[in-house]
Amino acid sequence: MSSNPIDVHVGARIKLRRTLLGLSQEKLGDALELTFQQVQKYEKGTNRVSASKLYRLAQILDVPISFFFDALQGAGGFGDDAPPEFMEDDLLYRRETVALVRAFYAIPDSVVRDRLLSLVKSLSRDLPGAGDAA
Repeated sequence: MSSNPIDVHVGARIKLRRTLLGLSQEKLGDALELTFQQVQKYEKGTNRVSASKLYRLAQILDVPISFFFDALQGAGGFGDDAPPEFMEDDLLYRRETVALVRAFYAIPDSVVRDRLLSLVKSLSRDLPGAGDAA
C-alpha cells in the first residue's frame, strides 16, 4: 500500500521547515515527545500526522498550520491515487536551496543580506535563459 500523496506532501513540508531551522529529527522528536523514527515516518508520509500533532508541529516550527498544505491547491487537485510529481521539481525541496536559505538568514546584518540579494539578482539576469529573477 502506497502513501497518500497529501501525507507525503505534509511530511515533506515538515522536513523542509525542520531543515531550514537546523533541527535534527531527534530534537524535533523530543519536542513532540516522539522518537526520531516516528518523525522520519511523518516526513516520508509513511505515517499520517494527527490533527493534534500537526497543531503542535506548527507551534514548534513556528509556522501557521496552512504551511503544511501550501502548494496543494496548485497541484491540480489530485485525488488519493495521484502521484505528487510537483514536489520532485519544486526548488524548495532541493538540498542546495535549503542550504542557501539557511546561510542567507545566518547573516546577521540585514543590509548585507539586502546587498547579497541584489548581487544574486543581477548575476542571474546575466545568465542565458534566466530571464528576470524575481
